[in-house]
Amino acid sequence: MMYFYDDNEVQKLLAHYLHSKRKEKKFSRQQLADRSAVPASTIRKFENTGQISLRQFLALWLILDNMEKLVALTKETPTMPKTIDEVLRNG
Repeated sequence: MMYFYDDNEVQKLLAHYLHSKRKEKKFSRQQLADRSAVPASTIRKFENTGQISLRQFLALWLILDNMEKLVALTKETPTMPKTIDEVLRNG
């Protein structure tokens, strides 16, 4: 099944994910703010609306998760050969 997400839905999914990670680490918003230099009020707004600057989002992610996950999104994924000729040519 294919799902189609718009930008607002993805923002909210990311906010929910980082909110869950914050709770998992037992950080209050203020503790996360102190560690990330993102104001607690901005963290609250992000968790409620999904709205945040990219720089602040990355600062939160750096504290709450592995930055490699985000970097991996920028990497090209190898495509699988579609024909036997492609297999033989690349093998």
